[in-house]
Amino acid sequence: MRFLITAARDPNSAESQPADAPFSDELFASYMKFNDDLTRAGVLVTSEGIHPAGHNARVGIAGGRRVVLDGPFTETKELVGGFYLIDVKSREEAIEWALRCPTGAGNSDILTIYQMVGAEDFPPRYREIVERVAPAWRATWTDVRPRAR
Repeated sequence: MRFLITAARDPNSAESQPADAPFSDELFASYMKFNDDLTRAGVLVTSEGIHPAGHNARVGIAGGRRVVLDGPFTETKELVGGFYLIDVKSREEAIEWALRCPTGAGNSDILTIYQMVGAEDFPPRYREIVERVAPAWRATWTDVRPRAR
């Protein structure tokens, strides 16, 4: 099962560091060690930081077509600072990993865990359609990389 864990500021916390506060070497090292732990355990698919709002764009729909929307889009306190995409056996295991994540970066106070939709979540007729019209994309559903656990 794949889970997306997003990291964002706690909008209710006065203690939170500003989103653009510099990392100390120790704090940065603790986050990189966490990434390494996830990788060595064979559960990390990818992990990325996300630039603040000024670097982003939003695309919506107008007149039935995709269009670029004008910003700003969200308040700074609502920005997602980064994410982890992990492949684990259960929601409980995803929570266990989230509990191990370091703290101290102002943009990662709150971790939200989302279960991703997998091939097993689609009815057979939809899986057949995917096999027929999107076989390359279908291959991304089942990650066959060996696990280190």
